[in-house]
Amino acid sequence: MEKDRQIPIWFFIGALLAVYGLLIHATGLYNLFWPPERTLALEELHAGIWWGELLLILGLVYVVKYWPWKRKPDIGEGN
Repeated sequence: MEKDRQIPIWFFIGALLAVYGLLIHATGLYNLFWPPERTLALEELHAGIWWGELLLILGLVYVVKYWPWKRKPDIGEGN
């Protein structure tokens, strides 16, 4: 009999962080190659690229760690 599995909330949080990180990183890269007409203070630090990478990596760590579809062997199996 198949047991009901619950998907941890941390998996969804990781997926959301990864998606946000990807969007912020892509926007930062776009602004790197096509800068806006008005520049911002400290724009040369490219914060969008760094924060996007950080969120993307953190989100992927959570997604991998809390991946809900891992096959866990049962104790009673004779394999």
